[in-house]
Amino acid sequence: MTEPRTITLPTSDHGPVTLTCPAWCSGHADHRPDSYRADLTHYGTEERLTFHGQALYTVMLAQTPFSENATHDVGLYVEQGGYTGSLDPAGLYDLAAALDGHADRLRDLADQLGPLLDGSSE
Repeated sequence: MTEPRTITLPTSDHGPVTLTCPAWCSGHADHRPDSYRADLTHYGTEERLTFHGQALYTVMLAQTPFSENATHDVGLYVEQGGYTGSLDPAGLYDLAAALDGHADRLRDLADQLGPLLDGSSE
């Protein structure tokens, strides 16, 4: 078993804050020292769900352990992309097929998230 990873991050309101990173956390390389403690977030690996190479959604595991407005539980962060386009019937079928595949992937991620929330997986 891997030892828990800890990291100490500077914050503008609480000074240095030490966090234990979950195994899925991809690190805090983009951390800004002027961040507030409530905004500290663990992010997993980003995954893009695309159509013709353009992002429809970007998803990743996320947890905000000090949030004042959101749950402290692990969740799947979902960001909608800016895909736009006019499609003919064949293109609409292609988009529908891509969305079907992405829905399957989201269900897979939900299956992975469940054990993280109930504590049966780290």
